[in-house]
Parts: sequence; C-alpha cells; structure tokens
Amino acid sequence: MPLPPIAPALRGWAATLALCAGALLLAAPALAATDREDEADDAPPVPVAPAQPVLVPSPDGALVIDTQARLAWPRCAQGMQWTGATCTGVALRYTYGEAQALVRQRWKDEGVRWRLPRVPELRRLVNRNAQPPSVDPQLFPNAPLEWHWTGTASVNTLSVNPYAYGNVARGGAGESSLSVQQGWAVDMTSGEARGDVGRSTRLPIRLVRPAP
Repeated sequence: MPLPPIAPALRGWAATLALCAGALLLAAPALAATDREDEADDAPPVPVAPAQPVLVPSPDGALVIDTQARLAWPRCAQGMQWTGATCTGVALRYTYGEAQALVRQRWKDEGVRWRLPRVPELRRLVNRNAQPPSVDPQLFPNAPLEWHWTGTASVNTLSVNPYAYGNVARGGAGESSLSVQQGWAVDMTSGEARGDVGRSTRLPIRLVRPAP
C-alpha cells in the first residue's frame, strides 16, 4: 500500500530544519576558533626579559666592559686614578704623537694590547639619548667632557693660516702652512667626531684594550 503524500506544510518545516542543521554545522568551527581566541586572551602574558646593558663594570670594578664590542675601558681618563669608587686627579693632555708613544710604552711594559680607540668605539661611550648627551657618570666618574683623541688618523695637505681663529682647533699654531697632519677626535659631550684636528693639539685620551 503506497504511503500517503506529505502535506505541503510538513515539507516546508522539514526544509527549514535541514537548513538550520546545515547552518549549525558550518558555524561550529568558527565558534570553536572564537572560544580558543577567548582562552588565549585570558592567558597570562609571557614575561619579556629585560634588555641587557651594553656597558657593565668588570668584576673588580677597575674596567668597563663593552659586552657587544668585547672591549675593556679604564674607568678613568689617562692621568686620573681609580680609587675603587671614583676617579681622582687631573686628566693629562697629549699631542697625537705623545698619545701613540704612550700606547706603545704601556703595551711594552704591561704586555697588554692597549691602544687609542677608533672613532666608532669611543662614540659608543656617549649616551646620545641622555639630556644633555654625555658619558655615564656612574661608569666613568669625573670624566673630562671634551674632545678626546682617537686612533683614527687622516692626513690633509691643505694650506692653513696658523693665525686664523678657526684653525686653533686644528692645531694651526706652530705647524707648517704647507702640510698639516691631522687626526680624528670625538667630543664626549655629544658624540660628534671630526677629522681636522691638528696632531699637535693637546687632548685627553682614554685607552682601550680587548676584554679579558
């Protein structure tokens, strides 16, 4: 005996139920993903390790170690003395030739590869984000805030008037007007570097050596 035909109203309800079931199946993955995102939002934040300082005192406190460049700096400029807490005395000033002679003598006497720093190395000691820019007084107490010699050198054969005011910083007085030897220096108050400083100019120095 054949089944009686389904009433049109029942067929409409069946179609509606089928559509709802399909929509629920499609929405299930999205709902699950939303739940996972909510759980992730509720999870505690992962702690971020603090940035390690680049310049740190050595274990005995006598040096400052540049952990990135692997260099060791004395706490005091040449001529000053480290007491264990601060730098005392007065920084000595050298011509470029005197500074290089001192480096050679110290290397010979101590067997340690002391040298004048290069321009980029010395500039790393100046915190240019500070206001005003300067070296860290905790690491380099009583540091002379002025131009320092570097081991970067240049030779310029331009004629120079030794009596011109602008040539004073270039060591004009007493130098030949035909050939002026010049070197690079760094201003420890700003990190500025210039390569037109006459080698007879007397400036402080801060030597550097490989980190132990």
